[in-house]
Amino acid sequence: MAVLITGIGELTTNDAELGKLHGAAVVVEGETIAWVGAAADAPDADERVDVEGRAVLPGWVDSHTHLVFAGDRTAEFEARMAGKAYSAGGIAVTVDATRSASDEQLAANLRRHVDEAARQGTTCLETKTGYGLNVEDEARSARIAAEVADEVTFLGAHLVPQGADAESYVDLVCGDMLDAVAPLVRWADVFCETGAFDEAQSGRVLKAARERGLGLRLHGNQLGEGPGVRLAVELGAASVDHCTYLSEADVEALAASDTVATLLPACDLSTRQPLAPARRLLDAGATVALASNANPGSSYTTSMAFCVTTAVLQMRMTIDEAVWSATAGGARALRRDDVGFVRPGARADLHVLEAPSTTHLAYRPGVPLTAGVWWRGRRLTSDFVSKW
Repeated sequence: MAVLITGIGELTTNDAELGKLHGAAVVVEGETIAWVGAAADAPDADERVDVEGRAVLPGWVDSHTHLVFAGDRTAEFEARMAGKAYSAGGIAVTVDATRSASDEQLAANLRRHVDEAARQGTTCLETKTGYGLNVEDEARSARIAAEVADEVTFLGAHLVPQGADAESYVDLVCGDMLDAVAPLVRWADVFCETGAFDEAQSGRVLKAARERGLGLRLHGNQLGEGPGVRLAVELGAASVDHCTYLSEADVEALAASDTVATLLPACDLSTRQPLAPARRLLDAGATVALASNANPGSSYTTSMAFCVTTAVLQMRMTIDEAVWSATAGGARALRRDDVGFVRPGARADLHVLEAPSTTHLAYRPGVPLTAGVWWRGRRLTSDFVSKW
């Protein structure tokens, strides 16, 4: 069935040829966008939906989350807000809770957070393992994630488990753990950071994953300058995420590569780190993505709109740059061209704002502006949708 969505005040397509359109319409057929153009030229369709001048943009593409978990880290957050420095060690609290949870509990928690994100306009979401840290729990985390998320990443190298020897644990990650998880995931990641894995260990994990046909991602340069960006670029990783502390060499390397710098502003705020240098990266010509880093410890939010608002108000990104980075930029970080765009052939993922333009995302900070969402051509239920 073809659905004509008309009355669009401002349409952000992220397509170089189509650009940003006003007075536009979109035809959705099945799970795919079939036509985009001026409302006056729209073809007939089986159903017509008038969004009455609202802005429409691609659904958010959240390319970095950690949503297969159990437990709560409120105490850690309160301590951090009282001045205690952030470290990677808090992950162990979530590991203990996740290992103790049933499959049903983990799946229900994952679905709850994915639904929460979807109600705010996120229509494509990546999530990681990394709270199991043994063969059995990493494999079940990957299996549960694969049933819900668009993209799944293996992050067995998230932290060395308590009491384990680092080198022996890396052997396990590169061997039995990777063998068990590889058929269930598309990507592998490593936390290359002080307190987690050093450059040599991180390189071992990523090279082993590449040998098994997985794409590469990397957590790097979150707590200080380090080897993460350099290693990601050298290995051709799709993205290096955090990028809070960058040297000029790091910025130049990213600008000269296909590796996306994925910035996680909600995490920077929650951990009281400096915000990532978005303006430096963009001015140098690097590709930037914005993502939520939704996780129970350092960034417990699924709101991509909050990340966009922060990028504009505090990171000196323009509205158009921030929206692109949270949609097409996330798609680039996932090496996808079927999401993050509104153009014929793309997946019919659309985000309708209760506003006439995307500018309102930063102009009205904190105001919930999602009026409706199409996901794979299906209209998600909302109070707003019913009145169209």
